[in-house]
Formats: sequence, C-alpha cells, structure tokens
Amino acid sequence: MDHGARPGPENNGGTVLLTGLPSSGKTTLAHAARGLLAERGHAAEVLDGDDVRRRLWPELGLSRADRARNLGRITTVAALLARYGVVVLVAAIAPYADDRARMRAQHAEQGLAFLEVHVATPLPVCRERDVKGLYARRERGELTELTGIDGVYEVPVSPHLLLDTSDETVSGSADRVVALLTACRLVELPTAGR
Repeated sequence: MDHGARPGPENNGGTVLLTGLPSSGKTTLAHAARGLLAERGHAAEVLDGDDVRRRLWPELGLSRADRARNLGRITTVAALLARYGVVVLVAAIAPYADDRARMRAQHAEQGLAFLEVHVATPLPVCRERDVKGLYARRERGELTELTGIDGVYEVPVSPHLLLDTSDETVSGSADRVVALLTACRLVELPTAGR
C-alpha cells in the first residue's frame, strides 16, 4: 500500500508525523531524531502541535474543528519546509484518521514524502508520565475530552513505523525513525570517515 512516501536519491525533504496519545513520547522522540539528523548534516526541524498552536494561532482550542485547523496549518508549514529540503518531524496527537489522510494527501499532491509513525505507548505509561499534567487535570475534573480517555483517538491502521516508547530507550526509538528515513531514501547513510 502506498502511504505517500516518495523515495528518491536527491535527499529531498519530507514530513514525518509522530502521532500518539498525550505523553506518549512524540516530542522527545522528534527532538532526538532531529539531533541524529543534524549530526549527519541533514536539515531537520521539529513542529510540536501544542507549541505551534500556542505560539502561532492561540485562538484555536481542542474542538474537532480546531484540531483539524491546527493540523492543516501545521501541514502547510511542514510542506513548505519540506520543499526546501528540510526533514520535518511533526509531533502531534492528530487523533483523527481523516485529518492524517488529508496531511498525507497534501504532501502527495506536491510530490513530497510523508511518513506516519505511530508512537503507540500504552495509556497507563502515558498517564504515569503525564508530562504536561493533562491526565492529572482530567482526574480533577478540570479538563474534558482528553484524547485516549474521553476523547477519540483513531489508531493508525498501517503506519510506516510502530513504536512503543515504554519498551525501548529514546535513542533506540530515534535510531528506528532515522533508519526509516534512510530506508525511504530521504536521508543518506553516513559515509566512512564522516
């Protein structure tokens, strides 16, 4: 099945969507993979869904429509960067399959590579990490529609890569993301002496 990856020898840019529950490890993994790519001399950038929303369009909330708008705008920025040879690592919950499909389609229309990585860390582990305090806020009744609890998360059916960050180290997961990029010929293997 064609997921939208467009392998090629030119080291063109592309977008990797890291999707998963809150506190699954998406942003940590994106930054670790970016570091590995930078070490190899590849242009890479991280777009964190929450950070981008807060900084660029704070008027957006967490409604179904606003989530679609946020991911749509992130897609536009990611595709722009990818056209200039940047590997864009998008760390976003992206809970709806149709929004992810639109992201993939927009890249395909522009001839850009798109890879989907499901950061499938189990909910109990995500709750324990609770990096942004969302699960605690939900328990106190301060938050509703938390993805994976009382908010929808449509699990990706056939991602390019499935990662469970509770089963391996951050560096191990980042290595697997970079290996995927290498296999799809978005980045080169390091040469001897590099």
